[in-house]
Parts: sequence; structure tokens; C-alpha cells
Amino acid sequence: MLDFNTIVLFISASVLLALAPGPDNIFVMTQSMTKGAKPGIFVTLGLCTGLIFHTSAVALGVAAIFQTSIIAFNILKLIGAGYLLYLAYMSFMSNSKSKVNASKDDISLFKLYKRGIIMNVTNPKVSIFFLAFLPQFTNPQSGSITLQVFFLGALFMLSALVVFSSIALLAGKLGNWFNRSQNAENILNKVAGTIFAGLAIKLALSER
Repeated sequence: MLDFNTIVLFISASVLLALAPGPDNIFVMTQSMTKGAKPGIFVTLGLCTGLIFHTSAVALGVAAIFQTSIIAFNILKLIGAGYLLYLAYMSFMSNSKSKVNASKDDISLFKLYKRGIIMNVTNPKVSIFFLAFLPQFTNPQSGSITLQVFFLGALFMLSALVVFSSIALLAGKLGNWFNRSQNAENILNKVAGTIFAGLAIKLALSER
């Protein structure tokens, strides 16, 4: 088992990384502002579930494939970019509708949860980041490296869950203020679509 100081250092680094502007927390923010805090939290749960894939990839050595194979890296990143463009299209085409008067059936929390998973899993840079980040905190003298990686991955997920949920709550309150006006809601949807399109382009042009 890892020592206490290493765990504290890792959690501190994880929280700071989760707070740093990036595709995941921007995704949570835009979804929370346009749909509400609760949907944003379900997106967060999806993103954190997706981290299980990347943690497993590092623990089992699969992440090395994305680092060494340009074909595998490009295929996954293009799938991710395509999905982000789809989200951008849906945001631009979204009808202006006040959340106060909208039917609860208009929002599928499970669909938003799946959206978070897809968003996270189809970003190969997360696996490569985990491959570089997690092993730095492992210690061969502390037991199985594989188990240590899974443990660190779980701590990172917990840190991201707390940070992203906080972002969802704050963005949801801000979104409620914006959605009092149909014009503001339309602008918010267009801004979200632009952000998704920008993230898609950034991912498509990214290199290992």
C-alpha cells in the first residue's frame, strides 16, 4: 500500500489538474449551464466512469498502444472529434425552451451519463496522460504495480467527481439565471455549440 504522504500529494495534484481548464470540465460546465445542475452531475458521473477505461488501459498496458501506434491514436481521436461535432450540431439546432416550462421527459439523465462516458473514452490523450501521470506515484516496494495503478485511478476519479460536481452546481445556478430569457438561452446554446466545435477541432488536430 502507498504511504500517506504519497496519497496526499497525488490527491492534491489530481484536484489541481481537475480544476485546470480542459475538455472534461468545460463539457460539464456547458452541459450544466444549458440543461441544469442535475444533468451536469450525471455527465460528471459518465466522465468519471470513463476514467475506469483509461485506468485499466494503463494497468494492463493498453495505453502504450495509443502512445506507439499512430493509427490507433488517430482512429480513436477522430471518433471523439466526430462525437463532439455531433454535440455541437445538437446545440446549434436546439429549440429555445425555458427549463421551467420544459417537460422532464425532454432530459434523459441516462443519455447524459452515456454522453459523458463516450466523451471521455474517445479521447486517447487521457490514456496517454494517465500512462505518464499515474506510474510516477507507484512504488515497486509497496506491492503490485497494477493494483497501485487501479488505486490511484480510483483516487483520481474521486477527486474529479468532487471538482466536476462543484462546477456543475455553480454552472447550473448561472444557467438558471440565463434561461429566464429565451434570447439568453439561445445564445447559451450557440456558445455551447461553438465550444464543442472548438474542442472537436482541437482534438482532431492533436498529436500524441
